[in-house]
Amino acid sequence: MLSGEFCNARRRIAHLLGMYGFVIYVVTTAIMVFAYPTPATPTPPTLTILWYIGALMVCLGGYWFWFFIRVDVAAEGNSPFRFMRADLFIVTLVLSVTFGLVWAWLQAASSSVWATVFLALYLIATTVLFASIPRSKFSHMFFKPAAALEKRLSKANGTAQNLPTLTRDDPEQQKRHSMELLQNAPMHMGLGIKREAPRHY
Repeated sequence: MLSGEFCNARRRIAHLLGMYGFVIYVVTTAIMVFAYPTPATPTPPTLTILWYIGALMVCLGGYWFWFFIRVDVAAEGNSPFRFMRADLFIVTLVLSVTFGLVWAWLQAASSSVWATVFLALYLIATTVLFASIPRSKFSHMFFKPAAALEKRLSKANGTAQNLPTLTRDDPEQQKRHSMELLQNAPMHMGLGIKREAPRHY
């Protein structure tokens, strides 16, 4: 519930903003679409405010992650505009929510032509977001929290104790390493690459 698996505080906060923002955004969208579908049944202001809060949380967490936290940008110095298949989920998510916000604002401003354009962009981005679930990281929203919960429960109830211990004192573990240097190395060899942030590009 609090993304406790993350060691990096910025990454953790960005993920929490994105996750909870998306949940609020999707739930309020579904309620507005199915419970208040026509002008004859106006949407309660509280629901609309929650929708905006959820959408803004997604944008804040998503854009922060995309431009400043991604490993290939923050550590490797690649352009934030470099797009790969692994980025499909975050890009379509942020674009979908951004287009939705712009569409809502244009509707309030009574700009019908531009509102129609951004409605089309919103529908396209949202369709790609949900249609790409089998090929994107969308599914990690569901299996990652489940895996983290299972890991915690297995540690708490003792079932994780049946797993083999990874100590280099064990001859079988020493044989696993092809490098002779690592076969007799201690289990904890210091901070290594974690000694400082990799920002030397």
